[in-house]
Amino acid sequence: MLKTQKLALAVLVNAALISTAYASEQSEAKGFVEDAEGTVLFRTGYLSRDKKQGNPDTSSAAQTAMVKLDSGFTKGVVGFGAGIIGDASFKLGDNKHAGNNMIPRESLNGSENSGDTYDHWARGGAYVKARVSNTTAVYGTQVLDLPVLASNTARLVPEYFEGLLVTSNEIDNLSLTAGKFTKNQYSDQINSDGRNLDRAVVWGAKYKFNDAVNASYYGVDVKDKLDRHYINANYSYALANDSTLTHDFSGYHTEWDKEGSTYSNITAPNEDRKNTIFAVSSTYNKDVHNLMVAYQQNTGNTGYDYGENADGGQSIYLPNSYLSDFIGNDEKSVQLQYNYNFKNHGLPGLNWTTAYIYGWDINVGADKDAQEREFFNQVKYTVQSGFAKDTSLRLRHSYYRASDDYQANRYIGDTNEWRIWLDIPVKLF
Repeated sequence: MLKTQKLALAVLVNAALISTAYASEQSEAKGFVEDAEGTVLFRTGYLSRDKKQGNPDTSSAAQTAMVKLDSGFTKGVVGFGAGIIGDASFKLGDNKHAGNNMIPRESLNGSENSGDTYDHWARGGAYVKARVSNTTAVYGTQVLDLPVLASNTARLVPEYFEGLLVTSNEIDNLSLTAGKFTKNQYSDQINSDGRNLDRAVVWGAKYKFNDAVNASYYGVDVKDKLDRHYINANYSYALANDSTLTHDFSGYHTEWDKEGSTYSNITAPNEDRKNTIFAVSSTYNKDVHNLMVAYQQNTGNTGYDYGENADGGQSIYLPNSYLSDFIGNDEKSVQLQYNYNFKNHGLPGLNWTTAYIYGWDINVGADKDAQEREFFNQVKYTVQSGFAKDTSLRLRHSYYRASDDYQANRYIGDTNEWRIWLDIPVKLF
């Protein structure tokens, strides 16, 4: 594994020294102040899970302001910059049944997140950055969007990582990534290292062969937790009548450290945990219609597990992921999804997505044929122009059911879930 990491870093260094035929990003830098940007995203969030089978319900509502102040790069061969990201929030109502990684709790008798919910709280940090040609390095507090180390952004506020990320675009159509992170703070945590991350090393590459074909590979080594690899390839082409068809393949292979890692209840006990999960999908698009079919499958002696080992609460770049991710041990699942854009009805910015996912052959021990299913619906409207441009309202509902031996003691358990997000972005400068 160390050889792979050293090779990835060496490729990044060499790429930074390559002279390319197109203008570099740094040569176009205007200055520390001149290229600065400041934004605030005001979010009102509500997440409720109506649990069945006698399990307690959870419900959370809160308001936040997420701030990002990002400088430009200074002029010169090497450009320097800095920034601040963070969030300040307060709860709406008493939130006595808070959960779902929405609102932090005070410690009770030394037990983290066991007491009453915080009335208000703030988190965040700063970062510095440097750029040479088309290679950028950022060190500090960051929100990550990598398939093997992705911050959870599906709650009130995002998950933060602290460390170094280098991205190089020196070679045309090739993007290289490498980094090292030493802190991980989940969305409902006040502690800036709430996930007790020792060290996560990440690397990857994404290449665009042409306008139709793309491929990528990423890897991560979380010390004493897991090693994970991800691959993806997609091919898109035009059909008759201005329609397109896109085929996509993606998959992960994970090996967990037997001694140090944390597992969820979907794992097989007393074994060296290994999992391979892959998915294939085809998407047909024509004007306002978008139809996708997908198949997803697990192999190994455990389900695909993520988020519990400081490996990112959104590190599942697979199609069958909604309330459930359909990641049980040996599970197979199929999905049919349909998306409709209402622009032809005079409502640009209004979209409806519906999906049905069915999973089977889940190995839960004595029963090797447990099942789960989810019916998902989401309506989202984004303001297209005017003073409220880009303001969005999203309503999402999931109806989830599972067989008796795959209930809450092993996974989610029968649930009706609502999520409502109102996002109001404001540009400061």
